Amino acid sequence: MLLATAASGAAAPSPASSSPVSLSPARTTATDGQRDFNWEIGTWRSAVRVLADPLSESPDEWLEFSGTSTVRPLMDRRANVVELAVSGPAGSIDAINLRLYEPQAQRWSLTFVNMRDGLLTPAVYGGFRDGVGEFYGDDRLGDRPIKVRFLVTRVGRDEARFEQAFSADGGETWETNWIAVDHRVRR
Repeated sequence: MLLATAASGAAAPSPASSSPVSLSPARTTATDGQRDFNWEIGTWRSAVRVLADPLSESPDEWLEFSGTSTVRPLMDRRANVVELAVSGPAGSIDAINLRLYEPQAQRWSLTFVNMRDGLLTPAVYGGFRDGVGEFYGDDRLGDRPIKVRFLVTRVGRDEARFEQAFSADGGETWETNWIAVDHRVRR
């Protein structure tokens, strides 16, 4: 997904400790997750923190951004698109996250594109269990292969948390490099 490298930098406050609310997405059948993101449809205020230089020996420097995230349903809500527009002292991030449900595999694929370069990143795959979405994939950071983990946590009815982490050791250890906390915009 490489959200962190897609940003103009990376700075975020330390993750706030909060426990997820048990708000499981509605399911059309006991095993069907194609409506897992229904709760997120709408517009959100986004506070994003991005680690400037992930998986490096340099001291952690977090960059801060704020703006909006708008989630729109596609294809009878079997897919959706997230439009992210945030800015901060380090610049701006204008991006799209395309989420597609694969009914045969009963999983979601999430593919990110930074509008600065217009390139799709390799997808992360997974789904929700007990109200938390876990998605994993493979990517590259510079010239080295990495694992990517993306977590989606519904903290409350009108708050969600998104975290991305990279692993350079096959998933033994993870370094969080992207934290977004969204609050629903009421109209």
